[in-house]
Amino acid sequence: MSNATKLSKPFWPKRLTVLILAFIAFVICYLDRVNISIAAISMQKEFGWSDGQKGWVFSFFFWGYLIMQIGGGYLSNRFGGKLILGWAVVFWSIFTVLTPMAAFISIPALLAVRFLMGVGEAGLAPSSFTIVGRWFPQTEQSRVMSFLSSGTILGTVGALLIGPKIVTTYGWEMIFYAFGALGFIWAVFWYFLIKEHPDQHKSISEYERNLIAAGGGVKDEIKQVPWEKIFTARPVWALCITGFAASWTLYIFLSWLPSYFADVHKLDLAGAGIYALLPWIFMFLMMNVSGWIADYMLKSGITPTKTRKILVGFGLLGSAVFMYFLRDAETAKMATTLMCAALGILAFAYAGLVPNCLDIAPRFADIIYGTLNTFGTAAGAIGAVAAGYIVQQTGSYDNVFIVTAVISLIGGTAYLLLGDGKKIID
Repeated sequence: MSNATKLSKPFWPKRLTVLILAFIAFVICYLDRVNISIAAISMQKEFGWSDGQKGWVFSFFFWGYLIMQIGGGYLSNRFGGKLILGWAVVFWSIFTVLTPMAAFISIPALLAVRFLMGVGEAGLAPSSFTIVGRWFPQTEQSRVMSFLSSGTILGTVGALLIGPKIVTTYGWEMIFYAFGALGFIWAVFWYFLIKEHPDQHKSISEYERNLIAAGGGVKDEIKQVPWEKIFTARPVWALCITGFAASWTLYIFLSWLPSYFADVHKLDLAGAGIYALLPWIFMFLMMNVSGWIADYMLKSGITPTKTRKILVGFGLLGSAVFMYFLRDAETAKMATTLMCAALGILAFAYAGLVPNCLDIAPRFADIIYGTLNTFGTAAGAIGAVAAGYIVQQTGSYDNVFIVTAVISLIGGTAYLLLGDGKKIID
């Protein structure tokens, strides 16, 4: 490499700005998604909800999120990640702010708002694949997607850390107003600073443009979507089954963790939030560690198929073990330790699953992830309600943890048998 080429390397690559703003979008998304699990403790008392009704309030978000996953992937593939992600954040922020008003009107009104908020958030993940495919070389994509995914965990941590204080000081309504406003502020920076493709950025350096192109960055070209090939591919179905299992665990924790600590270990809202916070901090750290490990394995010559199977198998099978033992946790500290282990290990599954969409079909990774996330969201929709009724009927969370462990075992086994890291769709 010549000295001129070395000197042309930019101090601040443009793709770093893309990465940071996309990461913040993931953080805001989960601030807005998790706030209901914090506010619901106060809302349940104020409105007299049963655990079953609370489960439906949690669940309706996922149904809206579910129906737009493939649609969000298609729209991102067709119209671009910048446009779809930008509008998605604005759309879900509107319905976040409208949540308190809907709650005071009626449960059906609240369910409708939660549903529409889910529709908005459905555009986040698929559009991020469009953005990553166009802005980052393949050698960076595992850790980039892991970093973006960890934004969901940081958003969860932020909600659990700040949310109880907002609720106890200003009332549960304020958590929706405060978090919802962040999306509108973010949208201004996204609109002015981000371009759809590196070739459209006037001040990007030739060094960075060439690095992205040479590293396999996706060209900004329109291709016919090979729907039949996508929906009949064995590796795609492996992702769907495994995504269902991983998301079941994730969404059970997202929805019910504060309630678990309040109900089982008799903690107040602040205490439940602190104990529920620690597992997410651990998962945030492991999400980034696992992404770097994935890229290191690939650079070391381990095939994408082996890399993804090792990470997914370890993540889901290992998580299942700790989920099973959660039913024996007698103290809040013991429960938190087991949850830290379960979520920390689960992070490795996501480091295998998420970039696998880019492995098998880089040009259509947004659509494939939308397909995968449809199944993952179904897990959240079904799991949130199922957990509520299990707790209501049995008075215990034990069976919730056992069911979750079994589903993780099935998902991990399915990926080991059916998963693949080779490109199958060009």
